[in-house]
Amino acid sequence: MRSYLVTGGAGFIGSNFVRSLVTETDASVTVLDKLTYAGSRANLDGLPADRVRLEVGDIADPAVVDPLVAKLADEDGVLVHFAAESHNDNSLSDPSPFLQTNVIGTFTLLEAARKTGVQLHHISTDEVYGDLELDDPERFTERTAYQPSSPYSSTKAGSDMLVRAWVRSFGVRATISNCSNNYGPRQHVEKFIPRQITNLIDGIRPRLYGEGLNVRDWIHVDDHNRAVLAIIEKGVPGETYLIGADGEKNNKDVVQAILRLMGREVDDYDHVADRAGHDLRYAIDSSRLRSELGWTPTYTDFESGLEQTIGWYRDNEDWWRPQKALTESKYAQAGQ
Repeated sequence: MRSYLVTGGAGFIGSNFVRSLVTETDASVTVLDKLTYAGSRANLDGLPADRVRLEVGDIADPAVVDPLVAKLADEDGVLVHFAAESHNDNSLSDPSPFLQTNVIGTFTLLEAARKTGVQLHHISTDEVYGDLELDDPERFTERTAYQPSSPYSSTKAGSDMLVRAWVRSFGVRATISNCSNNYGPRQHVEKFIPRQITNLIDGIRPRLYGEGLNVRDWIHVDDHNRAVLAIIEKGVPGETYLIGADGEKNNKDVVQAILRLMGREVDDYDHVADRAGHDLRYAIDSSRLRSELGWTPTYTDFESGLEQTIGWYRDNEDWWRPQKALTESKYAQAGQ
């Protein structure tokens, strides 16, 4: 039985990763999560208590991190680092939590891994690469230069650089993955896809930044997490792997797909002022991950994954309802 310490394991991607571990392996898991607005004990409901344990704490606090990583080292376990402040709009209104969690938090984990020799996998984002032109035939690769454009993406870029430096300077056994936009169950309603779904459930027209032509490369959270497991098991220490499912869609197409799947007219949405510094296009080339580690996505049809996601939000209103009013209030204050 392998042991895992999963930071941010009560958040969207992290909790789905924990569920994958419990379902697909015999692992025991300790979740370290600060339980900010984006994390919830409810995300771990139904998981076996003898295999999943929640520790509430801050990844930037060595007094919390060091004992957990030391115990993990005794068990020859793996540290999987999902925890991050990740919402671009929030980073524009107050960048400070992004620096504390994404940079200082990652530094604290790296120091613990350096002292103990624990294997670390660091989860990052394609947003560190900046953006591409809409008509650019290129996609991001492991060799693409970093050009972050927001407080969020710049702090994630900084955390990636820290990991690389600790690998080279101190021999930390670490891998990095940069993934495209995730969607699926348990994503906070501040994010693009669940916001549109829950608005429609409430009879509210979806809202689209600008003309909706910005392109994102979508991947189902379960495909992302299977890729992370493949990297942990077969990846080369010190290397970076890009995770993507060839799911490029512009925001207008995504909104229209949601409207269609929920039985509404495809033009039943409103435009709002565009976000400051809104990146044009993200696109991932995941060929290295596929050729070297043998990973392929399961959700190759975006609309089938989207339909499953809509069904989850319809069936789990008690999960997202407590977050909804406050989220929409914040958007309304920003005119969005």
